[in-house]
Amino acid sequence: MRDLLTPTAKTLEAPSSKDIARTAMVVVLGFALYGLTVGYWRSPVMGVYVALKMPLLIALTLACNGLLNGLFGLLLGSGLGFRQSLHALLSAFAISALILGSVAPVTLFLALNFPEANSGQAAASHSVYLLVHTFLIGLAGMAGVIRLGKLLESYADSRVIAHSTLGAWIAGNAFLGMQFSWILRPFFGSPGLKVEFLRADLMNGSFYEAVWSALMQIYAKTPGGWVVPIMAAMLITALIFSIQHNQKRTKHHDRK
Repeated sequence: MRDLLTPTAKTLEAPSSKDIARTAMVVVLGFALYGLTVGYWRSPVMGVYVALKMPLLIALTLACNGLLNGLFGLLLGSGLGFRQSLHALLSAFAISALILGSVAPVTLFLALNFPEANSGQAAASHSVYLLVHTFLIGLAGMAGVIRLGKLLESYADSRVIAHSTLGAWIAGNAFLGMQFSWILRPFFGSPGLKVEFLRADLMNGSFYEAVWSALMQIYAKTPGGWVVPIMAAMLITALIFSIQHNQKRTKHHDRK
Protein backbone atom coordinates (compact mmCIF):
# COMPACT_ATOMS: atom_id res chain seq x y z
CA MET A 1 0.00 0.00 0.00
CA ARG A 2 2.83 2.39 0.83
CA ASP A 3 4.48 1.85 -2.58
CA LEU A 4 1.10 2.24 -4.24
CA LEU A 5 0.33 5.61 -2.66
CA THR A 6 3.83 7.05 -2.55
CA PRO A 7 5.66 6.09 -5.73
CA THR A 8 9.33 6.95 -5.86
CA ALA A 9 11.10 8.67 -8.73
CA LYS A 10 12.22 5.24 -9.93
CA THR A 11 8.74 3.73 -10.05
CA LEU A 12 7.40 6.88 -11.69
CA GLU A 13 9.68 6.43 -14.71
CA ALA A 14 7.54 3.68 -16.25
CA PRO A 15 4.24 3.17 -14.41
CA SER A 16 2.35 0.10 -15.58
CA SER A 17 -1.34 -0.01 -16.39
CA LYS A 18 -1.80 -2.17 -13.29
CA ASP A 19 -0.17 0.46 -11.07
CA ILE A 20 -2.39 3.20 -12.48
CA ALA A 21 -5.53 1.05 -12.15
CA ARG A 22 -4.76 0.14 -8.53
CA THR A 23 -4.12 3.76 -7.60
CA ALA A 24 -7.33 4.84 -9.35
CA MET A 25 -9.24 2.18 -7.39
CA VAL A 26 -8.01 3.66 -4.10
CA VAL A 27 -9.18 7.11 -5.29
CA VAL A 28 -12.63 5.80 -6.25
CA LEU A 29 -13.19 3.82 -3.05
CA GLY A 30 -11.89 6.52 -0.71
CA PHE A 31 -13.88 9.37 -2.23
CA ALA A 32 -17.01 7.22 -2.64
CA LEU A 33 -16.95 6.16 1.01
CA TYR A 34 -16.43 9.71 2.18
CA GLY A 35 -19.00 11.06 -0.28
CA LEU A 36 -21.62 8.72 1.18
CA THR A 37 -21.22 10.38 4.58
CA VAL A 38 -21.26 13.89 3.07
CA GLY A 39 -24.71 13.50 1.56
CA TYR A 40 -26.15 11.20 4.22
CA TRP A 41 -27.16 14.08 6.50
CA ARG A 42 -29.64 15.31 3.88
CA SER A 43 -30.91 11.79 3.14
CA PRO A 44 -29.55 8.28 2.45
CA VAL A 45 -30.41 8.74 -1.22
CA MET A 46 -28.35 11.94 -1.30
CA GLY A 47 -25.51 9.98 0.28
CA VAL A 48 -25.56 7.49 -2.59
CA TYR A 49 -25.65 10.33 -5.11
CA VAL A 50 -22.60 12.03 -3.60
CA ALA A 51 -20.78 8.69 -3.32
CA LEU A 52 -21.09 8.47 -7.11
CA LYS A 53 -20.35 12.11 -7.85
CA MET A 54 -17.16 12.63 -5.86
CA PRO A 55 -15.13 10.01 -7.79
CA LEU A 56 -16.82 11.27 -10.97
CA LEU A 57 -15.59 14.80 -10.21
CA ILE A 58 -11.98 13.57 -9.95
CA ALA A 59 -12.32 11.46 -13.10
CA LEU A 60 -13.76 14.32 -15.17
CA THR A 61 -11.09 16.76 -13.97
CA LEU A 62 -8.19 14.44 -14.78
CA ALA A 63 -9.70 13.23 -18.05
CA CYS A 64 -10.39 16.72 -19.40
CA ASN A 65 -7.13 18.12 -18.08
CA GLY A 66 -4.97 15.11 -18.96
CA LEU A 67 -3.51 16.61 -22.12
CA LEU A 68 -2.75 19.91 -20.39
CA ASN A 69 -1.13 18.16 -17.41
CA GLY A 70 1.10 16.13 -19.72
CA LEU A 71 2.06 19.20 -21.75
CA PHE A 72 2.96 21.14 -18.60
CA GLY A 73 5.06 18.22 -17.44
CA LEU A 74 7.02 18.22 -20.69
CA LEU A 75 7.20 21.95 -21.41
CA LEU A 76 8.32 22.94 -17.92
CA GLY A 77 11.16 20.44 -18.02
CA SER A 78 10.07 17.99 -15.33
CA GLY A 79 10.63 15.03 -17.68
CA LEU A 80 7.16 13.64 -16.95
CA GLY A 81 5.12 12.50 -19.94
CA PHE A 82 1.36 12.04 -20.14
CA ARG A 83 1.26 8.61 -18.49
CA GLN A 84 3.68 9.62 -15.76
CA SER A 85 1.78 12.84 -15.06
CA LEU A 86 -1.46 10.88 -14.71
CA HIS A 87 0.15 8.46 -12.27
CA ALA A 88 1.68 11.27 -10.20
CA LEU A 89 -1.62 13.15 -9.94
CA LEU A 90 -3.57 9.98 -9.16
CA SER A 91 -1.09 9.26 -6.36
CA ALA A 92 -1.79 12.69 -4.85
CA PHE A 93 -5.54 12.14 -5.07
CA ALA A 94 -5.06 8.68 -3.55
CA ILE A 95 -3.43 10.24 -0.49
CA SER A 96 -6.40 12.59 -0.13
CA ALA A 97 -8.86 9.74 -0.68
CA LEU A 98 -7.18 7.60 1.96
CA ILE A 99 -7.38 10.43 4.51
CA LEU A 100 -11.03 11.20 3.75
CA GLY A 101 -11.97 7.54 3.67
CA SER A 102 -10.35 7.02 7.08
CA VAL A 103 -12.43 9.81 8.65
CA ALA A 104 -15.65 8.58 7.02
CA PRO A 105 -16.81 6.78 10.20
CA VAL A 106 -16.45 10.06 12.11
CA THR A 107 -18.30 12.10 9.48
CA LEU A 108 -21.04 9.44 9.34
CA PHE A 109 -21.41 9.80 13.11
CA LEU A 110 -21.79 13.56 12.63
CA ALA A 111 -24.39 13.05 9.91
CA LEU A 112 -26.42 10.75 12.15
CA ASN A 113 -26.29 13.05 15.19
CA PHE A 114 -26.73 16.49 13.60
CA PRO A 115 -30.25 18.01 13.76
CA GLU A 116 -32.25 16.61 10.86
CA ALA A 117 -32.67 18.50 7.59
CA ASN A 118 -36.38 19.06 8.27
CA SER A 119 -35.88 20.44 11.78
CA GLY A 120 -35.96 24.04 12.92
CA GLN A 121 -32.18 24.04 13.28
CA ALA A 122 -31.57 22.79 9.74
CA ALA A 123 -30.08 26.05 8.41
CA ALA A 124 -27.54 26.37 11.21
CA SER A 125 -26.71 22.66 11.02
CA HIS A 126 -26.16 22.89 7.27
CA SER A 127 -23.73 25.80 7.72
CA VAL A 128 -21.70 23.97 10.37
CA TYR A 129 -21.79 20.75 8.37
CA LEU A 130 -20.56 22.60 5.30
CA LEU A 131 -17.67 24.20 7.20
CA VAL A 132 -16.58 20.90 8.78
CA HIS A 133 -16.45 19.09 5.45
CA THR A 134 -14.79 22.03 3.70
CA PHE A 135 -12.05 21.95 6.34
CA LEU A 136 -11.58 18.18 6.02
CA ILE A 137 -11.46 18.28 2.22
CA GLY A 138 -9.00 21.17 2.31
CA LEU A 139 -6.79 19.34 4.80
CA ALA A 140 -6.79 16.14 2.74
CA GLY A 141 -6.10 18.11 -0.43
CA MET A 142 -3.16 19.88 1.20
CA ALA A 143 -1.67 16.53 2.21
CA GLY A 144 -1.96 15.31 -1.37
CA VAL A 145 -0.33 18.46 -2.75
CA ILE A 146 2.58 18.20 -0.29
CA ARG A 147 3.19 14.60 -1.31
CA LEU A 148 2.97 15.52 -4.99
CA GLY A 149 5.47 18.33 -4.49
CA LYS A 150 7.96 16.00 -2.81
CA LEU A 151 7.52 13.46 -5.61
CA LEU A 152 8.22 16.09 -8.25
CA GLU A 153 11.28 17.32 -6.37
CA SER A 154 12.68 13.79 -6.32
CA TYR A 155 12.14 13.36 -10.06
CA ALA A 156 12.81 16.77 -11.65
CA ASP A 157 16.31 18.17 -12.24
CA SER A 158 15.74 21.09 -9.87
CA ARG A 159 13.29 22.34 -7.28
CA VAL A 160 12.40 25.30 -9.48
CA ILE A 161 11.18 22.98 -12.23
CA ALA A 162 9.34 20.83 -9.69
CA HIS A 163 7.58 23.81 -8.10
CA SER A 164 6.71 25.33 -11.48
CA THR A 165 5.16 22.06 -12.64
CA LEU A 166 3.29 21.69 -9.37
CA GLY A 167 1.92 25.23 -9.60
CA ALA A 168 0.78 24.73 -13.18
CA TRP A 169 -0.94 21.45 -12.31
CA ILE A 170 -2.69 22.93 -9.29
CA ALA A 171 -3.92 25.96 -11.25
CA GLY A 172 -5.21 23.93 -14.18
CA ASN A 173 -6.92 21.23 -12.16
CA ALA A 174 -8.38 23.67 -9.63
CA PHE A 175 -9.82 25.88 -12.37
CA LEU A 176 -11.53 22.97 -14.12
CA GLY A 177 -12.39 21.06 -10.96
CA MET A 178 -14.25 24.00 -9.45
CA GLN A 179 -16.40 24.36 -12.55
CA PHE A 180 -17.16 20.63 -12.63
CA SER A 181 -18.14 20.81 -8.96
CA TRP A 182 -20.63 23.52 -9.93
CA ILE A 183 -22.08 21.37 -12.72
CA LEU A 184 -22.32 18.27 -10.51
CA ARG A 185 -23.97 20.10 -7.60
CA PRO A 186 -25.53 19.46 -5.11
CA PHE A 187 -23.06 17.70 -2.82
CA PHE A 188 -24.20 18.72 0.66
CA GLY A 189 -27.89 19.12 -0.09
CA SER A 190 -29.59 22.33 1.02
CA PRO A 191 -32.45 21.73 3.50
CA GLY A 192 -34.92 23.80 1.48
CA LEU A 193 -34.30 22.07 -1.85
CA LYS A 194 -35.39 18.62 -2.99
CA VAL A 195 -33.00 15.71 -3.19
CA GLU A 196 -31.78 15.19 -6.76
CA PHE A 197 -28.70 13.87 -8.51
CA LEU A 198 -28.15 17.06 -10.54
CA ARG A 199 -29.79 20.45 -10.53
CA ALA A 200 -32.21 21.16 -13.36
CA ASP A 201 -30.17 24.28 -14.22
CA LEU A 202 -26.78 22.57 -14.01
CA MET A 203 -25.38 24.47 -17.03
CA ASN A 204 -26.77 27.81 -15.89
CA GLY A 205 -23.99 30.09 -14.65
CA SER A 206 -20.62 29.00 -13.33
CA PHE A 207 -18.69 28.61 -10.09
CA TYR A 208 -16.86 31.86 -10.73
CA GLU A 209 -20.04 33.81 -11.42
CA ALA A 210 -21.48 32.53 -8.14
CA VAL A 211 -18.39 33.64 -6.21
CA TRP A 212 -18.45 37.06 -7.86
CA SER A 213 -22.16 37.44 -7.16
CA ALA A 214 -21.63 36.54 -3.50
CA LEU A 215 -18.84 39.11 -3.20
CA MET A 216 -21.02 41.79 -4.79
CA GLN A 217 -23.87 41.01 -2.40
CA ILE A 218 -21.50 41.42 0.54
CA TYR A 219 -20.25 44.68 -0.95
CA ALA A 220 -23.78 46.01 -1.53
CA LYS A 221 -25.55 44.90 1.65
CA THR A 222 -22.89 44.84 4.34
CA PRO A 223 -21.65 48.06 5.95
CA GLY A 224 -18.01 48.34 5.06
CA GLY A 225 -18.45 45.61 2.45
CA TRP A 226 -15.82 47.28 0.27
CA VAL A 227 -13.25 45.86 2.71
CA VAL A 228 -13.84 42.30 1.42
CA PRO A 229 -12.63 42.76 -2.19
CA ILE A 230 -9.69 44.85 -0.96
CA MET A 231 -8.67 42.14 1.51
CA ALA A 232 -9.05 39.50 -1.20
CA ALA A 233 -6.83 41.51 -3.55
CA MET A 234 -4.26 41.96 -0.78
CA LEU A 235 -4.23 38.25 -0.01
CA ILE A 236 -3.78 37.35 -3.69
CA THR A 237 -0.96 39.88 -4.03
CA ALA A 238 0.74 38.55 -0.90
CA LEU A 239 0.42 35.01 -2.24
CA ILE A 240 2.01 35.98 -5.56
CA PHE A 241 4.92 37.72 -3.82
CA SER A 242 5.35 34.73 -1.52
CA ILE A 243 5.52 32.33 -4.47
CA GLN A 244 8.01 34.54 -6.30
CA HIS A 245 10.16 34.88 -3.17
CA ASN A 246 10.11 31.13 -2.63
CA GLN A 247 11.12 30.51 -6.26
CA LYS A 248 14.05 32.92 -5.91
CA ARG A 249 15.22 31.19 -2.75
CA THR A 250 14.85 27.80 -4.41
CA LYS A 251 16.80 28.93 -7.46
CA HIS A 252 19.56 30.30 -5.23
CA HIS A 253 19.65 27.02 -3.30
CA ASP A 254 19.92 24.99 -6.53
CA ARG A 255 22.85 27.07 -7.72
CA LYS A 256 24.70 26.27 -4.53
